[in-house]
Formats: sequence, C-alpha cells, structure tokens
Amino acid sequence: MAFEGLSDKLQGVFKGLKGKGSLTEADINAAMREVKLALLEADVNFKVVKEFVASVKEKALGEEVMASLTPAQQVIKIVNDELIELMGGTSSKLTYSPKGFTVYLMVGLQGTGKTTTCGKLAKWLKKNGKKPMLCACDIYRPAAIDQLEIVGESVDVPVFTMRDSKDPSKIAKAAMREAEIKGFNVLIVDTAGRLQIDEALMEELKVLKKEIKPHEILLVVDALTGQDAVNAAEGFNDALGIDGIIMTKMDGDSRGGAALSAKKVTGRPVKFVGMGEKMDELDEFHPERMASRILGMGDMLSLIEKAQEDYDEQKAIEMERKIKKNKFTLEDFLEQMGQIRKMGGIGKMLDMLPGMSNNKNVDLSQSEKEFVAFEAIIQSMTKAEREDPRILNASRRRRIAAGSGQPVQKINQLVKRYEEARKMMKSMMSPRGSAKLSRMFGGRI
Repeated sequence: MAFEGLSDKLQGVFKGLKGKGSLTEADINAAMREVKLALLEADVNFKVVKEFVASVKEKALGEEVMASLTPAQQVIKIVNDELIELMGGTSSKLTYSPKGFTVYLMVGLQGTGKTTTCGKLAKWLKKNGKKPMLCACDIYRPAAIDQLEIVGESVDVPVFTMRDSKDPSKIAKAAMREAEIKGFNVLIVDTAGRLQIDEALMEELKVLKKEIKPHEILLVVDALTGQDAVNAAEGFNDALGIDGIIMTKMDGDSRGGAALSAKKVTGRPVKFVGMGEKMDELDEFHPERMASRILGMGDMLSLIEKAQEDYDEQKAIEMERKIKKNKFTLEDFLEQMGQIRKMGGIGKMLDMLPGMSNNKNVDLSQSEKEFVAFEAIIQSMTKAEREDPRILNASRRRRIAAGSGQPVQKINQLVKRYEEARKMMKSMMSPRGSAKLSRMFGGRI
C-alpha cells in the first residue's frame, strides 16, 4: 500500500506523544526529528521536508497548542493540515473545454504506463458521461499502436491510427476531425516517450502542442521511481508547461515520496493515481483523504464512493426481500464475497477503515485464498444444499470436500461464516440498521 512505511512511522511518533499528559518544547523537537527522518526515508524531496517540518514545528510550539488539554491531538491536526497543503490543498479536477470538444495530450517517459493510463482515463471519462476516442501518436516504439488498440478494445473505446504516417501532428489533427465528425467529445492523444528527457522529445511535443492546442497536458509518471518521477515532472513542466500529473503504480509504492513532493516542486497538481493493473483502478487524487490514510484515520468517503459505484439497486431490493423472509442462501453469500472482490478485496477495504490501515494482524493473502476456497466449496454443492445449509450432514460434507479439493474443516468454517453473515444482514435490516445503511448510501436504500 502507498505510504505504508511513512504511515507506520508517523503513527508511532504520535502514539508516543499521546502517552504524555502535556508537551514540552523538547517533546515537540524530538517528535519533529522523527517526522523529518520518516519523510526522508519515504523519499520526500529534502527541501520539501525542511519546509514542512519547520512549518509544523512553528505551529506546534504555539501558545494555543501547548496550553491545550489535548496537545498531542492538536499536533496531529497540524501535521494533517500541513500534509493536505503539501499535496495540493484540495482535489484538482480534470477540466473540459467550454467549446464542447476536449483534447488531452498524454506525455511521459518510457515505462511509466502511459499507454495503459490512456485506456484507464478513457474508461473513467466514459463512467463520467463522456464519449472518448483514443489516438495513437507513438510512431517509434515497436507495437505501440497495437498496444493502444488492445487497450482501447478492453475499455470499448475506438482508437484512431494512421500506420503509414510518421508525423504525430498530422495524425492528431486527423484524429480530431474524425472524432468530431463521429460525435466523440474527448480525444486522448498517446504520444511517444523516451528513456530520458531530451531535446528531440521535447521539440516533437512542443510542435504537437502548438498544432492541436490541447485543453490539458497530462504527465504520466511512475511513483516507484521516487524523486526521479518528481525530477521528470519538473523537466516536462519547464519545457512544455503541463497541467496535471497522473502517478502510476501507487499501489506498489510503500514510500510515497513522489506524491508528497510533486505539487510543491512543480507547482502542478497530481490529478489521478493508478492503484492497480485493472482498467478501473484509476482514482482521482484527494489530498485530504490521502493525508487521513497516512495518519491511520482511514478514508471512509472513498470506501463509500467505491460501494456506491458497485451498488445495484435492484439487487439490493432483492437481497433485502430475501433477508426479511430468511431466504439468504449460500449463493447470496458467494455473491456478497464477489462484491467485496469487485471493490478491490479485503486489503483495500481495510486500508480505508479508520485504525485498520497497515494492520499487521490481518493476513490479507490468506483472506483472498479463503475466498477462492469458499467459492470452490459452494460451487461443489447441489442447489438444495446451497439454499439450505442445514441439510449438510457428515456424508454430504465429505462428498463436497472431495469435489472441491478442500478439507471438511474448511466446509465447517464456511457454514459458520455464512451464519455470521446471515445474522449480520438481518440486523442491518432492522429499523436502526437500515437507517444507518441508508445514510451511508445517500438515502438510496
């Protein structure tokens, strides 16, 4: 998970502060030294760390904080506010052309995941009511056009290509005409990258920018490269003038220094983060939510939004009817497990729950394996057994164990989990539980 190392260290610092009834200047100085080390280990830019720690220290030593009944909580709030400010203050939304047709120019070095990100962005735009088209302007990398076509097919978005042309500007201008004629309102232009920033790359992009006048230039950087990603962002911004940053592979970066440094160093906001390999794993970047997760306070808003995205009103009504009639079956239980997987699995859900991020007591890989085992067991049952697990006697359980390749103990465990889930579902359908659920989903249940 992103920021895992930083999150652990900061939470350790604050745990030490909370153990003190009052704070002295020496306590603050010691805590700030630990915060500084934690940020540097997370690969945050040195100048950024220096300014951040100085600002937090100045505010933490204020008379109002030192005289407070809960000074440790005040310090945590200051760090939270400063982290939010460091990452941009507020979310920076993707903007659209007021003329009705928007062009996004996607730029970046080779190996950052730019082409895949074009597809993810196209899918995100479709989900948000837009009609995008992709354009292949990487005329150098072998199979780059083929890759974009595969990506486009996976998200059901057309790809404009001119395989015989070696002029990116000509290709992009033809794509704009084609898109407008066919009623598309967004064009995403995938460009060539290089192994490093060079004059030839920048000259080509400058010409492309001048010819097609994109509404936004979005730079794709690899979070795993740390400060190299920030340096690349600075270089592209100085030469080209970017409008926003998309940071890929954030799910694999336990340090997170690039995301914390990028806005401060370049002056340009991080707009999206790639949180996985799937095409729907591109998330808008919310500084306030990320700060909350870093400090172990969870991210309930993102969890609720994720649940709302996958929310099916008809299925919810049907599920409610079944639970009220005590008809919640093992097939329904399997479907609920599938929903959790759809939302990113147990790991991502725990990461968003307050106090549960980086929980070392939860074996996440084991939980995912358990899902697969339960699925195999349920699929090895007859229809009658799925509908009424009470008929699962010893001989039936042995037969299911042989069919699913799982031990009888695992079947017993499944039945126990199912009973627990059924009771929980029933309690949520009580007047109090139903009202709480409805509030979570904005009154739609």
